Formats: sequence, structure tokens, C-alpha cells
Amino acid sequence: MSVSLKPLADRVLVEPAAAEEKTVGGIIIPDTAKEKPQRGTVVAVGDGKKDEPMTVKAGDTVLYGKYAGTEITVEGKDYLMMREADIFAIV
Repeated sequence: MSVSLKPLADRVLVEPAAAEEKTVGGIIIPDTAKEKPQRGTVVAVGDGKKDEPMTVKAGDTVLYGKYAGTEITVEGKDYLMMREADIFAIV
């Protein structure tokens, strides 16, 4: 999964996971009620800052804040561009 976009500095390009379609009990969730996913896969990473090397790498599955990042569309796919500091954990 490569993309023709290279993040700068401490920025990370993340492909969000798909929103849940059903609850555990089997109830189908309509589009208007779906929660924004807070998990995704890192697609590309910047080189980091001078004194702060990057700790995430392409292919990592990460957890991030509910309102983290900026939504962008590249080559017809939706991604989030965020700072590495907005990522809470590598799963």
C-alpha cells in the first residue's frame, strides 16, 4: 500500500479503519450514527524532527484521538494527516 505523498517532519499519513457496521448484538448502525474510527494503518511517515526521530513506521496499526488529524483524499482514497504526537499507541 504505497501512496505518492511524502509527509514532512513529524507528520504521519494514516488510513482510518472502516467504521463498525453492526453492534455486538447485531443491530445495523446507520451512516449518520457511526462513530469516527480511532484506529488506522500508517501509510507513510515523515523523516522526523532534528532531535526527535520517528517511532512509528509504515504498516503499523495505531490508535489516535477522536478528532486528530486533517482529512485528505489522495488518489481517490481518504486518509488522515496528523502529527506523530497525536498517536496514542501502536497496536
